[in-house]
Amino acid sequence: MKSFSLTAIALVAPGVQAGLRFGCSTLTIQRVDPIVEPGKAPSSHVHHIVGGNVFNHTMVGDIGADSRATCTTCEMSQDFSNYWTAAMYFKHPKNGSYHIVPVVNNAALARGTTGGMTVYYTQNDFTTDNLKNQPITAFKPGFRMTVGAPTQHEPNAKGNIGLRYNCLTTLINRGREMADFPKTKCAAGIFAVHHFPACWDGKNLDSPDHQAHMFNTITRDGFTNAPPCPASHPVRMPQVTYETVWDTTKFASMWDPAKDAQPFVWSFEGNGYGTHADYLFGWKGDSLQKAMDKSECFYDGCGSITKQQMSVANKCKVEDYVGEQLDGWSSHLPGMGPMKMK
Repeated sequence: MKSFSLTAIALVAPGVQAGLRFGCSTLTIQRVDPIVEPGKAPSSHVHHIVGGNVFNHTMVGDIGADSRATCTTCEMSQDFSNYWTAAMYFKHPKNGSYHIVPVVNNAALARGTTGGMTVYYTQNDFTTDNLKNQPITAFKPGFRMTVGAPTQHEPNAKGNIGLRYNCLTTLINRGREMADFPKTKCAAGIFAVHHFPACWDGKNLDSPDHQAHMFNTITRDGFTNAPPCPASHPVRMPQVTYETVWDTTKFASMWDPAKDAQPFVWSFEGNGYGTHADYLFGWKGDSLQKAMDKSECFYDGCGSITKQQMSVANKCKVEDYVGEQLDGWSSHLPGMGPMKMK
């Protein structure tokens, strides 16, 4: 199935009127994971992180109200949430060495967006918000969740619906979606998509596996409305989606699809089925709820959120909590051998 094309967005702009879409520049790349491995630095594998500057190895309470929340790499200036995924690596087919794959910004984002991700909060789908029949409850302070699992080496029971890749011809021409890494070279890189579940149990801000407090009713890929929530998880939340463009073109001359196995791995040595993502809510006050209550808005902050220039967003920084050397070639993935310090 094809993902929602940015060409289509341009063509149907008058009818596109539901949800938020915005870019967040890269905040940091390091081995820290305050949801799955709180208090631990380094964590087990490398992550690519965007969002607010409260990010660290221990995050509790209302992040948006935290006095340390002074900047964000996201275009929406009230969004101090953090969004992250594992980092992608190229494993050289000749000598087995590893190199991190750089991230480039997606198409149709604010000028100056650097690397990072495209983030979506949709109420229903791109053409209607359906608020009269399906009101949306914003996430609460302290809320967090994950989707996918690094231990997954084959499709899950639902076929990894919502966790997809595209082999990009250009940033706009994405081609078909697939559940595993592309087996061919991709002219404009590999596009990774993470759709989160949208049904909450209404009680727990987290759960032991960081997923049980949410329920995924998605049955189709793409930006389609998730089916109704079950009685166990009755509260409809925004449908959160990440898109990340990994610039695999830099390694195109180093492998031959006719002779070599697909050479890209996640930072935990996982194949494409192990893709996963983490979300930690940090919007200021009721800014996200106001946006989700607004009908017929897209891109514009829904009339309640202030946008910032990406030149300002790109100044936002966080501490390097590990001090690990991640650039250049290495005989092993970070966390799977002697640590190389800066």
